[in-house]
Amino acid sequence: MTARTIDGRAIAAALRAELADRVAAAPVRPCLAVVVPTDDEGTAWYVRQLRRTAERLGVECRVIGPPVPAERLVAELTALSADPGVHGVLCQTPLPAGLTPVEVGLAIDVAKDVDGANPLSAGLLAAGAPAYAPATAAAVLAILRAEAVPLAGRHAVVVGRSTVVGRPAATLLLAQQATVTVCHSRTADLAEHTRRADVLVAAVGRAGLIGAAHVAPGAVVVDVGTNPTADGGLVGDVRTEEVAEVAAAITPVPGGVGPVTTAVLLSQVVAAATA
Repeated sequence: MTARTIDGRAIAAALRAELADRVAAAPVRPCLAVVVPTDDEGTAWYVRQLRRTAERLGVECRVIGPPVPAERLVAELTALSADPGVHGVLCQTPLPAGLTPVEVGLAIDVAKDVDGANPLSAGLLAAGAPAYAPATAAAVLAILRAEAVPLAGRHAVVVGRSTVVGRPAATLLLAQQATVTVCHSRTADLAEHTRRADVLVAAVGRAGLIGAAHVAPGAVVVDVGTNPTADGGLVGDVRTEEVAEVAAAITPVPGGVGPVTTAVLLSQVVAAATA
C-alpha cells in the first residue's frame, strides 16, 4: 500500500476561494496587523507571503517593524488591539530578549487574537467557549475536515505538547469527539502509543522522528514539522517515504499544513472583522 498524498495547496486554494466571497460580502475591509519585533530571515519570508496572500484576497495587512524594541512591543500590541480599524493582531517570533510569549500574548485583545496567542484564548478554547485557535492547530482540523476523515469515536495521537500546535490541536480533536492521546519528547516507548492512532499528528519539531514502526496500517498522518535542512529545504517530523508504505494518507512537507495555516489565519481575521 502506498499512502495518498494530501494536497495542502489544493485545500488552501479552496479555502481562499470561499474566503474571497466572504471578504467581498463583508461590511468593512478586514485588517490584519502583523508586528515583527526582530530581524529573522524565515519570519521575513513568511510575512511577505502572508501579506501577498492577504492583499490578493482583499484583506488589508499592516506590517509593523522590524524592529519593535522590547520596551515598546507590549504597548504596540495594546494600541493595535484598541484600534477599531484593526480586526486581527499577530505578533511574530522570535521575540526580543526579556519578553515571554505569555507577556506578549496577554497584550492582544482576545477578540482580535486571530492566532490564539493570548493564554485567555487557550482557556476559552479548552472550556468550549468561542475563541480563535492557533492557526496551525486549526489547519490540522481543516485538513481532516477537507479529507472527510471521521473523528468521532476514533483514536487521535498528537506528538507534541507546544501551546502553538500540540495542545490546541488536542483540544480541537477532543471537541470533535475523538479520543486523544498527547505524547512528547519524553514519552516512553513512543511507537507503542502512536501505533494505536487512527489519526496521527506529528508536531514535535524533530526531523524524521516518526517512521513506519510508529504508524498503524491505514492511519491518516498529518505532519506539522518544518525542520530546515543544510541545503535550505524543509523536512517534516515524519519519514514520509517510509511511512507512505503503511499509512492511508499523509501530508507532505512542504505543501501540506503550511499553506492551509495561512488560509485559516486569514479566515479568522475575516471572522473577527464580521463578528
